[in-house]
Amino acid sequence: MKMPVLFIGHGSPMNALADTAWTRAISQLGKSIPRPEAILCVSAHWETQGIKVLTNEHPQTIHDFGGFPQELFEVQYPAPGSYEKAQKTLHLLRGYKASPDVKWGLDHGTWSVLVHMYPQADIPVFQLSLDRSMNERAHFELGKTIKALRDEGVLILGSGNIVHNLRKVTWRDPNAAPYDWSLKFDEEIKNALLAKDNDTVIYHKQKFPVESPLAVPTDEHYLPLLYCLGASDESDAVTFPYEGFEMGSLSMRAVQWG
Repeated sequence: MKMPVLFIGHGSPMNALADTAWTRAISQLGKSIPRPEAILCVSAHWETQGIKVLTNEHPQTIHDFGGFPQELFEVQYPAPGSYEKAQKTLHLLRGYKASPDVKWGLDHGTWSVLVHMYPQADIPVFQLSLDRSMNERAHFELGKTIKALRDEGVLILGSGNIVHNLRKVTWRDPNAAPYDWSLKFDEEIKNALLAKDNDTVIYHKQKFPVESPLAVPTDEHYLPLLYCLGASDESDAVTFPYEGFEMGSLSMRAVQWG
């Protein structure tokens, strides 16, 4: 069965421990979509020079953050890796000279989502890195290259945030009202996704010169959306399992294709 594609706004690592409307929606997703044979996660938190594919059959749980409660550092997500699907991904990306990696693991962009979606950690998981040298269009085109994995039971999961500005975060109030610019940018991207207007999603810097620098001051949390967009089909229905904001400047929007 052809798998859908998901982009999840992951927000704060503390969401791994939270019981919110967002985490409940993610939990429901794990029950409502077909059970994948494996999960390929494109996380905002693995940036490399060149493209890497995690081939480790027993990936470690990486706590790639600081300043959070000890309880969060104790979270483990002991899902197995998927050497077979990782090798298939490397083959699809041979034109990009992608290389295998066994040193990385599952970072919090991956496990903070999957602890809610598949809490039993019994589905193989591997990751694809973000190549720092590539522009937005190239990331989108790379997403097209891995689209074939959907027909092999692989759930392509992008984890980031459409709006992600830590300098504007209201840390003391998780429920702070979103800024006007964050609302506008999130809504414009939503409308572009619904309209299958890929150019607006890819070239957001040119389309929204006022809002884009505030919404996407650095692009690592936005880029996973482009992989998902590339892996989608024109015939895929676009839905939003969850939308909303954390701390004023983090869009928690989730997007599902198919």
